[in-house]
Amino acid sequence: MTIVERIETFLGAATFGVVGASVKPYKYGNKVLRCYQQNHRHVVPVNPVEREIEGLACVASVADLPEGVASISIITPPQVTEKVVEQAIARGVRNIWMQPGAESAKAVAACEQAGVNVIADGSCVLVVLGYREH
Repeated sequence: MTIVERIETFLGAATFGVVGASVKPYKYGNKVLRCYQQNHRHVVPVNPVEREIEGLACVASVADLPEGVASISIITPPQVTEKVVEQAIARGVRNIWMQPGAESAKAVAACEQAGVNVIADGSCVLVVLGYREH
């Protein structure tokens, strides 16, 4: 698939998970979450510490995501991304978007080996969906 097809497939999901969601508005983990909200997408923040972010109930890990979450955005350091990808593959997540800075060659290889649609070429969901500050 081309990158455009990969992105279209990713965005075709009904519900999205944001791994690395943050309560701090200046952090990309918060901006990505708000970007999905701005685009009227159903989104679930994933954060092991917080209970709620931007008015949405958090889950602690990828394993805790509700059924039907087919696409996740990852905004974590690369070594964390590798663990998240393992969990996502085990959970049956079909689409993974590693935001710029979250990419890991090992995580990308794991996605490709598992047949997961992976976006890790520097594309940014904030650009693709047209994020805007308040």
